[in-house]
Amino acid sequence: MTRHRGLTEQAADAAIDSACRVLRLPTIRGQFPDLAEAAARDQMTYRGFLAELLMAECDDRARRRSERRIKAAAFPRDKSLRAFDFDANSNVDPAVVHTLASCDWVRKGLPLCLIGDSGTGKSHLLIALGTEAAMVGFRVRYVLATKLVNELVEAADEKVLVKTIARYGRVDLLCIDELGYMELDKRGAELLFQVLTEREEKASVAIASNEAFSGWTKTFTDPRLCAAIVDRLTFGGNIIETGTDSYRLAKTRHQLANTSQ
Repeated sequence: MTRHRGLTEQAADAAIDSACRVLRLPTIRGQFPDLAEAAARDQMTYRGFLAELLMAECDDRARRRSERRIKAAAFPRDKSLRAFDFDANSNVDPAVVHTLASCDWVRKGLPLCLIGDSGTGKSHLLIALGTEAAMVGFRVRYVLATKLVNELVEAADEKVLVKTIARYGRVDLLCIDELGYMELDKRGAELLFQVLTEREEKASVAIASNEAFSGWTKTFTDPRLCAAIVDRLTFGGNIIETGTDSYRLAKTRHQLANTSQ
């Protein structure tokens, strides 16, 4: 690109637009006119104006990366900690949850277990904490327990099990939802155990289950395997019990009562 001094304002704008396209700086290209006007109005220095431009580009790139990680996690719906009703469920300690939101446990490769009945917020917390991890830069993957097991069984049948387990092993946080809703046969349970073993003390696993650990023998019918899986998911990790009272059901009943009045 040939550089010229003393460009007109129109020519300078065209040159900036062209340069931003070549250098792939879409945010600077889009925000430059407004930032330039603000810089002139506020009598910013050249250095200050350049800093504003570069920070805008960096912030927008970070936002786009975060959005890509959240999309790659394959969450079934949007859930945030801000939207979680701590007042409706006194079993969940806000301080504990907000400490987990710092994602230090993910950095250390520790597990997280959310245990409670349907409607108590465990899936909400699982998705929200997974989203927090994706936002700060971790690779996250969400999957239903039954879907994961079915995928592993198919992979084993098609002789690509090692590749599939390795793919799940590469993410920083694996979120497994609805563990305990259905009984797994011995083969499925063993394959799930392989995934957990691959990640042990290296990368985090977070699970949400409607069964207390004492009831996991209904899901994992082999007692030894069940004990080994519980050990993998609890050693050094965090356990949050969301209770047995469905605040979702209570909210629905409250809304119906208000409607009928």
